[in-house]
Amino acid sequence: MSDAPTIATVGQLRAAGHEAKGLRAEIRDNLLAAVAAGADPWPGLHGFDDTVLPQLERALIAGHDVVLLGERGQGKTRLLRTLVGLLDEWTPVIAGSELGEHPYEPITAASRRLADELGDDLPISWRHRDDRYAEKLATPDTSVADLVGDVDPIKVAQGRSLGDPETIHYGLIPRAHRGIVAINELPDLAERIQVSMLNVMEERDIQIRGYVLRLPLDVLVVASANPEDYTNRGRIITPLKDRFGAQIRTHYPTDLADEVAVIEQEANLVAQVPQPLVQVLARLTRALRESPSIDQRSGVSARFAIAGAETVAAAAAHRAARQGEPQAVARVVDLEAAVAVLRGKLEFESGEEGREAEVLGYLLRTATAATVREVLGGVDLAAIVTAIEDGALISTGEQVSAREFLDGLPRIARPTYVEIWDRLEATDDGHRASAVELALEGLYLARRISKGTDGAQTVYG
Repeated sequence: MSDAPTIATVGQLRAAGHEAKGLRAEIRDNLLAAVAAGADPWPGLHGFDDTVLPQLERALIAGHDVVLLGERGQGKTRLLRTLVGLLDEWTPVIAGSELGEHPYEPITAASRRLADELGDDLPISWRHRDDRYAEKLATPDTSVADLVGDVDPIKVAQGRSLGDPETIHYGLIPRAHRGIVAINELPDLAERIQVSMLNVMEERDIQIRGYVLRLPLDVLVVASANPEDYTNRGRIITPLKDRFGAQIRTHYPTDLADEVAVIEQEANLVAQVPQPLVQVLARLTRALRESPSIDQRSGVSARFAIAGAETVAAAAAHRAARQGEPQAVARVVDLEAAVAVLRGKLEFESGEEGREAEVLGYLLRTATAATVREVLGGVDLAAIVTAIEDGALISTGEQVSAREFLDGLPRIARPTYVEIWDRLEATDDGHRASAVELALEGLYLARRISKGTDGAQTVYG
């Protein structure tokens, strides 16, 4: 964040050549400037480059209010919050004004009176763009006063009349004047509350307690909604839908690389999770979105894979603390712990009751096998198979340290281990153990070797 400008009065602002600009023009100019310069105006968003973002950019250039439609965990809220980056970093406001009015364009009675009294000496302050974004989670108990405003009884008690505009306590939308107001889960708003937004969206004025204030509000209204909400919990009333200039459908990442990028960006990991294991979680999430056993109307959120990576890392950290390992690195054995914890984040079809663990186990094995083919394709693992056929047993488990696991590997297959380590760039005990365990799991899934589990210990043989 740069320092705020030092200009302190409206006279100084005029002398500096500042020109007032409408909110939509400000967003449009900054977006077009970023596009012309080849800069990315949407940092941290993955998988929308060819679908959602072009539609959103056209809507913003046109100056439209926008509603994003999509299932849970598709990045709608993150996308809305990224809009802040399209605002000017600093903008002048009348010092102390309740609605953050531009010094050239006061809109409330108090600000107009102050501007007339002080003229060029009208004091101004500077507002950062982060303070020009207001967000509201729509809940059934949201009131008109929350969004638009209401009469303030304290101001009335001080002697003002009910018809005095200065008796009003402004709600979220008027306070977002010259900024962006985002409403998450818009259909959850009661229909009578949605009606209160109609004038704000079209005529740009507000109605409170039976009288109209002609406030030329300059706000960009953006919202998110789950398409299922139209029938399950509520709906966006038709007149309000009509006032949104653009309705844009979001989606889950279509490419595995984008799914992996989301996990790596969002997960707060307490231990190292090698990239192949992140790929397994990404593939598992994508397989769940295609499985007939999962209720696809509710979707499989990106938060499933993110929470999975965090749980896998937690299992590795737990093992490292218990075994005294200097470094906590996740292994294949930690994946099953993640699946067991995350089962409650999924909505299964009614006919799958009692088979949840079976479905998840099958899809996890499928995702693991596909990852092994991807990352270890071309590596000859025959030496490991031969060693096991000759009677070697390889033990691993939640409480087996990386060093113990590596010490238990058949030495005759060391050249194969080295090739695996080189392929996966494993340079320490934790990553080496994780790489070899992934190869062993791949051999088991290819039915080249067997696997048995006895409590906390797993034995390949």
